[in-house]
Amino acid sequence: METRLDRYDGARDKKIIQLKQLIAESEKIVFLGGAGVSTESGIPDFRSGQGIFNQDSGLEYRPVDIISHSFFAKHPEEFFDFYRRKLCYPDAKPNKAHKALMRLERRGKLLAVITQNVDNLHQLAGSKKTIELHGSVNRNYCLSCGAKYPLEYVLRTTGIPTCEECGGMVRPDVVLYEEHLDHENIDRAVAAIEKADLMIIGGTSLTVYPAATFAQFLPHDRVVIINKSSTYLDLQAMLTIHDSIGDVLDETIPKRAPKAKKSSEGKL
Repeated sequence: METRLDRYDGARDKKIIQLKQLIAESEKIVFLGGAGVSTESGIPDFRSGQGIFNQDSGLEYRPVDIISHSFFAKHPEEFFDFYRRKLCYPDAKPNKAHKALMRLERRGKLLAVITQNVDNLHQLAGSKKTIELHGSVNRNYCLSCGAKYPLEYVLRTTGIPTCEECGGMVRPDVVLYEEHLDHENIDRAVAAIEKADLMIIGGTSLTVYPAATFAQFLPHDRVVIINKSSTYLDLQAMLTIHDSIGDVLDETIPKRAPKAKKSSEGKL
C-alpha cells in the first residue's frame, strides 16, 4: 500500500534509488523487523484486519488473552490447542525479504537482523546474525528437567505435550505477554544499533515495546522505514516507503554483488 505522495511523479522509484544509495554507502547496517516481514510467507500478523487478534480463536477466549503467561498457566490445554492452530506454520518458507537480508549479510554489510518474529525464517534463509527478541517456536523445553524438543514434537502430540524423560510439561521457547524478554538479547540488539551506520526498520507498526524504542540508541538519524502502514517514526526517518517489505528489499539489494571497479593505476 503506497501513500498518495509515493504515487506522484515516480516518487516510489526515486525512493528506491535513494535506498540503494544508502545501502551502498553503508557498511554496518542493522535491520529491525516485525510480523509484516513474514506475512509474505503466508504467516498472518497480529493487529491488521485479518491478523490473529482479529480472528476467531475457536475458543471462548480472545486470542490476545490466550497468548499470555497467566492464561498459559491456568489453561494449558486450551493454550496448546490455539498455539498449534494459529501460531505454528511449519511449511512456511523464507520470502524475498528474508533472502535479500541474507544476501546483505553475506556481503559483510549487515551487523544484525533483530526480529520480533518466532518463525525461524531468517535462519532458514541463511542468516547467521539473527537476534530473536521473542524466541522461536522451533525451540521447546521441559519445564521440569529442561530437556529440549523441536517443533515437530509439539505438533505431533495432542493436548499438553509432556517430556519423554520426566513427564513434565513441554512449553515453547517464546515470550508470552506478561513475560520478560531475555536481557542478553536486548543488550545484543542495542549494542548492534549503537554501532550501526544505517538502520532499516521493516514490517512493523512499532507498537510493541521495547523494540518500538530501539531507534533511540542510534548515534545519528540514518533510519529507513519500510512498512505498508504508518508508524510514529515516519516523519522523523531519513526515508519512509509504504510498500511491501519483500518487494522493496528485493529491488534494492541485488542478487549479485556489484563488480569492483578496475584500477587504472600503472596505466599510461
